[in-house]
Parts: sequence; C-alpha cells; structure tokens
Amino acid sequence: MDIQFTEEQELLRSSVQRLLRDRYDFDARRKIVASEEGFSRKQWAAFAELGLLAAPFTEAVGGLGGGPLSTMIIMQEFGRHLVVEPFVETVVVAGGLIEQAGSDQQKQSFIPDIVAGTKLWALAWTEKGSRFDPATVTTTARRDGNDYILTGEKTAVISAPWSDYLIVSARTSGHRHDRGGVSLFVVDCHAANLDLQSFRTIDGRRAAEISLREVRGQLLGKEGEGVGALESCRDRAIGALCAEAVGAMGELNAATLEYSKTRKQFGTTIGSFQVLQHRMVDMFIAHQEALSLMQHLSLSLESTEAGVSRLASGAKSRIGYAGKFVADQAVQLHGGMGMTDELNVGHYFKRISSINIQFGDPAYHVLRFAQLDTAA
Repeated sequence: MDIQFTEEQELLRSSVQRLLRDRYDFDARRKIVASEEGFSRKQWAAFAELGLLAAPFTEAVGGLGGGPLSTMIIMQEFGRHLVVEPFVETVVVAGGLIEQAGSDQQKQSFIPDIVAGTKLWALAWTEKGSRFDPATVTTTARRDGNDYILTGEKTAVISAPWSDYLIVSARTSGHRHDRGGVSLFVVDCHAANLDLQSFRTIDGRRAAEISLREVRGQLLGKEGEGVGALESCRDRAIGALCAEAVGAMGELNAATLEYSKTRKQFGTTIGSFQVLQHRMVDMFIAHQEALSLMQHLSLSLESTEAGVSRLASGAKSRIGYAGKFVADQAVQLHGGMGMTDELNVGHYFKRISSINIQFGDPAYHVLRFAQLDTAA
C-alpha cells in the first residue's frame, strides 16, 4: 500500500521534518531527556505554533481537521527523531476522548488549551492485574452533587508527572470485570488527596503510580459507558504508536546499513558478508510490511470502517513483532556498542520495546485479534 498524500499533507510532513531536523537532533534529545522535567516545554510550544497539536482535531472544536492521517504523518517523523513530548498522551488519547465523549462545554473548556499547548493531559486507565483490559477496573467513583468522588490506584500512567489533568477510569457500578459500569472522569493533577509517585521509564520518559483517596472528579461522557470510549481511544492510540514504531524502524535500518559500509572485520567491511546482507534485507522487508500495515490502519481509522478494532489489534501485534526483530538485528549488527548511551541505536531499541507494551503487547493483541475474528 502506498498512500498518495494531498498537498496539505505533504506540507505538514515537510514542516515536521524541517522542524525536527533543525531543532531535535539526537544530542538535543539527550539533553531534553536528562533535564529535570524530562521534556521540553519550548519544543512543545513550537509544536503548537506549527499547528501540530491542532492537526488531528476536527474544525468544529478548533482543530485543522487532519484526522488519523495527520497523526500518522506526525508520529512517523516523531519516531524517526525519538521525540519524548507527550503528543500521543495529550492530543491523541486525552484530546480524542474529550472530543469523542465530552459535552460541548467540556470541549470548549479543554480542547483550546490542548491546541495552544498550555495544558498537558494523561490517561490513567491501567491497574495492577488488569492485563490491558479496560473493563478490569477496581477504582470506584460515587456521586457527590455535580461531581464524583474517586478512590483507587492506577499504575504506569505515562506522562502523568508532566500533566495538568488526568482522565481516570473508575467503576460507578458492577463488578471488577464487567464491561458496563465503567465511567471516565477528569481529575486535576493538583487535586487534594491525589498522590503521584513518578519514575523514569526505560526509554527516558516519565510515568507515575497514582493513588486516589476521595479525590473529586468531573464526569466525562455518559456514566457507565467508559469501556466503549476507551476501546475507540485505544484504536487511535495504536494507530499513532504503530506510525512511531515504523519511523523508528526506518532509522534503525538506515543506521545499520551505514554502519555496515564502514565497520571492518577481517580486513573488509561487514556489509560485504552475504549472511549479514541477508539479515539486512530481512530488516528492510519487515519495515516495508509494517509501513504498509500502518497505512492500512490509518486509512481505516480515517474512514471509521467496520472491523477497525480488529485491524488495530492485528497491526499492533504484527508491527510489534516486526519492530522487535528490526531492533534486535540492529543491536546485534552494531555489536556491543549498539546498547551504549552515546549511540542512538540503543535508544531506538528501548523506545520500540516501550511501544510494544503500551495499550497491549503483541501477544495480547494476537489473542484479541483471534477473539474478534471468532465473534465476527
């Protein structure tokens, strides 16, 4: 598959490429990750100024109407440069949920600040033992006037230490594994009785363990219908993460090919060894297959066609395994230096490993793909 981009989409891609080439090289990225905050507010403001934070939203809520294809273009370039700023968490996930499930007042209150780059968001949906299932929720919420009071624990909430607001899943009725009874809530990160224990992830980002003890939250969407919203959100997030993984895979292939032309062993470049040539061809094929599947998924998300959730699981598993293969081969062909901090190869390896875990690992999505196929 080869998408023919419109003039506007080509302009978006070239603009992102130019910005990242000029301001987000590997050394700049290392300094950002090593900083106290772990991300750059200056870069985030530049993304907002360029219109990247508005690109996926519809024009009705102040966006540019780019949809999933604009997300794919942006995330593929972000993957090439290992961008750590929370585009997926704030724009694709939280912003997408607000646009999908929020009231008109909530859309008008929250989305303009996301588009302007003045507020950051994260989604707190995973719990210990939930195994990527959005319906497995033990955090509870009870009504108190116009708001709700939340109590529970959330784990490994990516970008939470940077965020101003959280979208939290909590159970308003039913038992732990019931699909019904899960609702979504907007929670201020500075709310009383919210405890946030931050940590650094293997790919240099920030995440947190979150404890809520009688924390006040605002209902997002209809009560008890959070699982469906989370599943749609997960499909969009998978589309973005797959694009990021494909971008990272392309850079790994390019770096490995270049290294094979200069690294010598037994008096000749390692790229002249046929067995290594075969491995690099396999890496190239894996990347091209992943690229085609990524484009298919993005087009399906754009058209909201039936069966897109099953396709998302298929893409997450297939691209996940392809990404792991490419990353493993790149590290091996670079030898021991492949995992050093000074070389970008190890950082791509770590990022691909993290992507494989977010919103369900490849093994989980293989099973989900099969289950959805049986249900169909």
